[in-house]
Amino acid sequence: MKAMILAAGRGQRMRPLTDHTPKPLLPVGGQPLIAWHIQHLAAAGFRDIVINHAWLGDKIETTLGDGSRYGVRLAYSREKSALETAGGIATALPLLGDAPFVVVNGDVLTDVDFAALRPTLAALDGQSNLAHLLLVANPPHHPGGDFGLLADGKLAGNASDGIGLTFSGIGLYHPALFAAIPAHQPAKLAPLLRAAMAHGQVTGARHDGLWLDVGTPERLAEADAIAQGWLSA
Repeated sequence: MKAMILAAGRGQRMRPLTDHTPKPLLPVGGQPLIAWHIQHLAAAGFRDIVINHAWLGDKIETTLGDGSRYGVRLAYSREKSALETAGGIATALPLLGDAPFVVVNGDVLTDVDFAALRPTLAALDGQSNLAHLLLVANPPHHPGGDFGLLADGKLAGNASDGIGLTFSGIGLYHPALFAAIPAHQPAKLAPLLRAAMAHGQVTGARHDGLWLDVGTPERLAEADAIAQGWLSA
């Protein structure tokens, strides 16, 4: 089983911090933010990880190398300009292979147990089950939520259906979900997911543990404090 970390964003809300440093490399707890994902995925048994990048991508490759220091194998999907989430994943499919994979936004801090997701990941069959998303309580900066969690575990494209929650940026996907998305072209993920939800092909679960969208300097400082606590625990 492989994993992908999305790291192609420009990080406009983080400027000027991201003018010379890609957002995934901003320091959190004494190491790059993205390193926490790599370590958590490695601990869960995901040894092959794909990272896409665009803005200052060479710095990401130089800093992380081949992944051996983390006990993983890193491969890089290079984008001339950010392709949005679905476009980035579709472009990386040759590196991800034919089996289901997990995708993590590179700009969140979380304590998600990736090992616990492996059975659900293996159950994605590419037909009736195309994706499984982790959702969180709607944060103050996104009170409307993204999708609705239904009683049967399926997801609705409208947050007003079922329990309205926010997509965490952590999803399990079968490659078939992206079969119609051309590589090297921008494509958004939400419309793709909502189309699959309309056919009952997407499930979800709520994560009530730590989840922080590290999208502003203030939340970067909060993430740093949390990670410093992990180090001292």
